[in-house]
Amino acid sequence: MSGFDHPLLITVFVVVIFLMLFLDLGVFNKKSHAISNKEALSWTIVWISLAMSFSGFIYVQEGFEKFAQFQSAYWIEEALSIDNLFVFILVFNYFKLKDELQHKVLFWGIIGAIVFRALFIFSGVELIRMTYLPEFIIWGKSLEVNLVLTVFGFFLIWAGIKSALPKDEHSDKDFGKSFGARLVRKFIPVSNQYYGDKFIVKYKKYRFGTRLLLVLAVVESTDLIFAIDSIPAIFAIAPDDPFILYMSNIFAILGLRSMYFLLSNSIDKFSKLKYGLAVILTFIGCKMVFAPVLHINSTISLLIVVGVLLLSVVVSLLTAPKK
Repeated sequence: MSGFDHPLLITVFVVVIFLMLFLDLGVFNKKSHAISNKEALSWTIVWISLAMSFSGFIYVQEGFEKFAQFQSAYWIEEALSIDNLFVFILVFNYFKLKDELQHKVLFWGIIGAIVFRALFIFSGVELIRMTYLPEFIIWGKSLEVNLVLTVFGFFLIWAGIKSALPKDEHSDKDFGKSFGARLVRKFIPVSNQYYGDKFIVKYKKYRFGTRLLLVLAVVESTDLIFAIDSIPAIFAIAPDDPFILYMSNIFAILGLRSMYFLLSNSIDKFSKLKYGLAVILTFIGCKMVFAPVLHINSTISLLIVVGVLLLSVVVSLLTAPKK
């Protein structure tokens, strides 16, 4: 199998995503405005409901195994990307970005993520197909080892252990000198001022980027760095099916944008979430490393990922400061 044989699934996915993006930017958020908790909660529910409905459509079209793969990859991406949202909060605070401009930056940041995730996922699956080692026998059992998946597995184990340790949370980082900011300055002069919700403005014969363009570049580059963790993790779920990985990934990151506005007002209530993410990363890494000798099906993976995520959220809420 090299993805879905049924074109209807891909067609429905493309139509739903483009329609929702059009409604989001062209209708409901045509004018820049601060996102309230009520609006953020409504959109979060909408995106999660759409993802769950689409997974039900996958179940009808492709069966339970593909349904479980979509769900597992979706919740892994959702969980691992939450850490990304915390960094976005620091980025916006650093650049003193007004609340009414944050939605536009996140929207266009996600448009970029849609493109880059496609490149990562489809090229990654093709790379995995090319790196299976010749079968060999140990203790009378035939083993098939994939070099890329094994390397990814050890990387995720290391990332999981590292994420559980005390670390600097970037609170004093100079985001103005980050990779994304330096890159955009190489191609266009950038002002240190905001000009409403414009990314590029024209003065006489010259065009220059605004401070808002700088924020977008930093957000986009930050997402690419975090994709180094999340993309290898979902390869453990369906290494031979880039379509299901891509669809689940896009639904997850689209829902995270509205979730950001909820988390930004309650960041201190999820102090134990990083330990849950560490467990998830380590579990997925072990699954990839030991895949040749121990197969863990998608249903078990889904239960473990969702269970760990819910447990870390509940413990965080129960132990959160009263004030």
